[in-house]
Amino acid sequence: MSGTTTAAAALRRRTAGAGANRWVVLVVLCVSLLLVAVDATVLHVAVPAVTEDLKPGGMELLWIVDVYPLVCASLLILFGTLGDRIGRRRVLLLGYALFGVASGLAALAGSAQVLIVARALLGVGGAMIMPATLSILRQVFPDRRERALAIGIWSAVAAVGAAIGPLLGGFLLEHFWWGSVFLVNIPLMLVSLPVGRVLLPESKGDGKGPWDVVGALMAAAGLFGVVLGVKRLGSGESLGSLLTMPSLVVGAALLVAFVRRQRRRTYPLVDLKMFARPAFSTSVGCIVLAMLALVGLELIAAQYLQLVLGLSPLETGLRLLPLTFAAMAAGLAGARMLRRFGPRRMVCAGFCLTAFAVVLLTALGRTDDCALMLSGFVLLGFGLETTLFGAYESMLSEAPQEQAGGAAAIGETSYQLGAGIGIALLGTVMNAAYAPGLSGVPGVPASASASAGHSLGEAYEVAAQLGGSAGAALRHAARDAFVHGLHVTLLVSAGLLLLGAAMALRLPRVMQCEPEQVELPAPRDAADSRVSV
Repeated sequence: MSGTTTAAAALRRRTAGAGANRWVVLVVLCVSLLLVAVDATVLHVAVPAVTEDLKPGGMELLWIVDVYPLVCASLLILFGTLGDRIGRRRVLLLGYALFGVASGLAALAGSAQVLIVARALLGVGGAMIMPATLSILRQVFPDRRERALAIGIWSAVAAVGAAIGPLLGGFLLEHFWWGSVFLVNIPLMLVSLPVGRVLLPESKGDGKGPWDVVGALMAAAGLFGVVLGVKRLGSGESLGSLLTMPSLVVGAALLVAFVRRQRRRTYPLVDLKMFARPAFSTSVGCIVLAMLALVGLELIAAQYLQLVLGLSPLETGLRLLPLTFAAMAAGLAGARMLRRFGPRRMVCAGFCLTAFAVVLLTALGRTDDCALMLSGFVLLGFGLETTLFGAYESMLSEAPQEQAGGAAAIGETSYQLGAGIGIALLGTVMNAAYAPGLSGVPGVPASASASAGHSLGEAYEVAAQLGGSAGAALRHAARDAFVHGLHVTLLVSAGLLLLGAAMALRLPRVMQCEPEQVELPAPRDAADSRVSV
């Protein structure tokens, strides 16, 4: 009996990536994730320098910024399921190589068109890397308790990457040209490729049936259309504009056709039966709602800090750092909280804490209240990361191991869709609450009020053109209207977060920590005795 147990343990360690090295594997995966997370935000501070050097048109500049997350979100399911088929490590290493080449192309781009192509290739590389890291993590840590700790570290690294992107970009722009924000990726990829090839274990799904190429392309095209339409809504385009509505309609139709195709196939690309499991479908919904409430708030908070309080971009980044540190702390403490409280109470409490933080921030006004902002951002970061950690861990643990790549891709796609919808939805709420406050400002023409109603930045430009008492009145009214819009948006976000708390009640009450069973071949003598009988 002890020999069989020892053999099972040894086999489990080999399957999971050489047991003792699994934490080294986690370090490699976290470095991969850090690069992708940094690259998603590092360009934001370089946009003025890129605009001055390459002189892109308005549409070209929009594509330079948006094409990376757009392509990445569209291809997550394609490459996540491809990794299940041909090997997750293989897809990850190919993603490393493409990410490095695309970074060099972006750094040396001499025109806006070349930079757009390079950013699109970076999105392809990111789509190869992101689901692969999470699915390999699922393979390497078969024990749920260890896996929860690993996911906590993984999510903390993601929070760090998103936060240091603008800070790193600002530092590089002070000392080098704008291409340096991409060039830093190359040495890290040159190290990650050989290290990943040596240390990362290969893993695949069960390999049954052919890979559904048509289904993968349908999913990619459908997600591209939906994400593009949502992003255009978030940038202020109307629903009836020439590109927005067709993108949403065609994208949604392709996704519906994709779902119907997967239900009919014997060996589907994505096993939709996973959504029949309450823990899986609820976790996906919680990720969408959490991101929907957060991302729009981040953009509005950045505008509040810079345009209302008058802080510089660097000061704005430093003010948002407590949110990141709190998120890191929640990620590192997440495994212990999950074991003690279980997924249901943890995710529900995370939503409620985040909602409380959002309501607390409604006390912000036209003057700088550093203590209130610090308290609100710390609670917001801790609560939100607690929610995302519990949701991701539950989703990944509910998915069959052979579907790990597809499940990771669904989680990451939900994250991206929630972020895009959040920008569009909360931006619409903000504009609806902000614009009426600029009508009827004394001494300001109606045309100027209409232009100022588009955004606070535009209101400041119009006020500068007007000058005198009319300009001062418009500037004062715009600040008041923006603060009012911020309060309304915060309350809407709090409502969405409480809806997420109610949704989280469908999650399991306790965390099941039994290690996964590994099937062993029957002992030879036992098999011979059965044959002889």
